[in-house]
Amino acid sequence: MDYLRLLRPKQWIKNLFVFAVLIFARDLFQLPLLGLTAAAFVLFCLSSSGVYIINDILDVEHDRIHPVKRHRPIASGRVPVDTAAGLSLALLAAGLIGSFLVTRPLGFVTFAYILLMVFYSLYLKQQVILDVFTIAAGFVLRVVAGAAATGVYFSPWLLLCTIFLSLFIALGKRRHELYLLSGNAAGHRSALSSYSFAFIDQMVGIATSATIISYSLYTFLAPTNRNLIYTIPFVLYGLFRYLFVIYQQQSGGAPEDVLLRDRPLLAAVLLWIIACAVILYLGAVPGQPVLALSAHEIFCLV
Repeated sequence: MDYLRLLRPKQWIKNLFVFAVLIFARDLFQLPLLGLTAAAFVLFCLSSSGVYIINDILDVEHDRIHPVKRHRPIASGRVPVDTAAGLSLALLAAGLIGSFLVTRPLGFVTFAYILLMVFYSLYLKQQVILDVFTIAAGFVLRVVAGAAATGVYFSPWLLLCTIFLSLFIALGKRRHELYLLSGNAAGHRSALSSYSFAFIDQMVGIATSATIISYSLYTFLAPTNRNLIYTIPFVLYGLFRYLFVIYQQQSGGAPEDVLLRDRPLLAAVLLWIIACAVILYLGAVPGQPVLALSAHEIFCLV
């Protein structure tokens, strides 16, 4: 059980981002492409778990004085460091080699992800602002991995939405760490000493606004069904509910736990998925080009 916890299977939810390109390109039921994307998902689960173990090894001393992380398998001493290191190398090798076997572009994206996350564990997590940008980059690479595995085109707007949403989540995580560790934040991670609640709250406000604007523009301007504008209320509610969790419930440290435990947020996400599926796959007429705004309509919006 400890070795399973070491892999952090709950965080594999993040790797579902690899399906984003396939879903919004309306190719989800193309079985060959679905198979490639599923393979990319599994390989990213292996790679991300390998990175999590490296992070736990490097942070073992700090985790032992953390009120929550001290219960992790390595920090608690239930899993030896040498055994964990060997498992990490095996997972990273399997994820990287497997990615190159699927497609070369996926292999390069997986390599970039592993390299970035290891560098994050070694250095970037101690650098204020760069730490949250690196977390956001990890989500972006997951989306790019979906395109690299299948060769399917993805809209730059989808990438922009991913960037701002992941920044929003990462900042919420940092705020919760600052709250949880209170006056001992700097002792756990030096970068936390450079953050304050006021500073993080300003960035959360910017990330929230940017997420809403970029998603709204995506539904209008991206090469997809224009009826996606009807999914905006679900996105708004989901973001506001997450803000409620961060500020009123003083949570948000583990986004995957928030999603699974907060029923209103989970309901909003599921309804958004259902609405997108209906609009993209049942609302489109076969053989008809996807609706996009005309140049005149874009000019009027601007």
